[in-house]
Amino acid sequence: MDIQNYMQTLGRQARAASRLLAAASSEAKNTALLAMAADIRARAATLLAANAQDLEAARRSGLEPSMIDRLTLTEKGVEAIAIGLEQVAALPDPVGEITDVKRRPSGIQVGKMRVPLGVIGIIYEARPNVTADAAALCLKSGNAAILRGGSEALHCNQAIAECVRNGLAAAGLPEHAVQVVDTTDRAAVGALITMPEFVDVIVPRGGKGLIERISRESRVPVIKHLDGNCHVYVDDEADPARIVPIVENSKTQRYGTCNTAESLLVSRTVADLCLPAIGTMLAGKGVEMRACPESLALLTEAGIAADKLVAATEQDWSEEYLGPIIAVKIVAGLDEAIEHINTYSSGHTESILTENYTNAMRFLREVDSASVMVNASTRFADGFEYGLGAEIGISTDKIHARGPVGLEGLTSQKWIVFGNGEIRR
Repeated sequence: MDIQNYMQTLGRQARAASRLLAAASSEAKNTALLAMAADIRARAATLLAANAQDLEAARRSGLEPSMIDRLTLTEKGVEAIAIGLEQVAALPDPVGEITDVKRRPSGIQVGKMRVPLGVIGIIYEARPNVTADAAALCLKSGNAAILRGGSEALHCNQAIAECVRNGLAAAGLPEHAVQVVDTTDRAAVGALITMPEFVDVIVPRGGKGLIERISRESRVPVIKHLDGNCHVYVDDEADPARIVPIVENSKTQRYGTCNTAESLLVSRTVADLCLPAIGTMLAGKGVEMRACPESLALLTEAGIAADKLVAATEQDWSEEYLGPIIAVKIVAGLDEAIEHINTYSSGHTESILTENYTNAMRFLREVDSASVMVNASTRFADGFEYGLGAEIGISTDKIHARGPVGLEGLTSQKWIVFGNGEIRR
């Protein structure tokens, strides 16, 4: 296969489809999404069989556990994909929304209209659900999509892509509105990120290595985040009954996700009270604690098994473990917690546990991350949980889109002017 020629063809087809999609009605887009959901359910057995093929190959190749976790699709997961498509269909269509209309002294009215970005290239590893989520969000926001999934999910991605094509056909929408790259050749990625004449935005979803490469080599704007070093800070006025359940969920519900807590900060005034209970829970879950000297001494004194305690290094404060390891540090209070987070965080998600309104509001204002929470698990930093229906990814950039990127993040705004014969004098 001539990769460059193949990708150029996909690009031309996507650009042509994007112009048709920009004018497509909400009814047509919703019809396609609901048809996709129905086809996903009808072909659940086919999707699971395809996923089983991918999992078998992944285990043979020695794929790491966190990637296996992301790759695995269950009956519940298939249903979640279908529900996600239906939820996107139920969301308001952002395309064509007019806001901020104001009359100027000249008589003209000036406002903004929300419009699609055009063609979105999405490059992702593992997670086959991304194929459906990305197709849904791009379609509803009026964008054409070129999807390049990882080789480890090839069979499942292609099976989901068939459902997507069937949904587009059912609604009479252009067949090239969503295209899934059918080669695992890495050169396809290089071609996709260097076609600004056909692609308007690139969204990489995967490991740090992939995202760094895309950011470095792309000639197309990129929506991205590199790391998910998320923090939970236990304030000196935290509710003792809430601490352990929130830390447990933030860290141990799933290890391989970017919104999993990787660092725990505890105010010194409550460390004696709460850290032994947290440590006991984490050790019971098999989590290794990379602890500062003060917390290491306290956890050791509390009887935590020595094999679960390791002296933290400077590197641990900025690490994304994606496994049963967490960094633990005792801090003097809110000021030091905020300073530590803003120094070492990846800017993804941070949570404060506190009953003090002033402390909570300071944390919300001063912590410089895409999602900042009060008394909630970091695992809520997700487009589905935020009511976006699904997400195209999470951005830690500060321009255009930040945090979970849903429909609105896949659109832009243009200025519009309503006149009644006015001329500039």
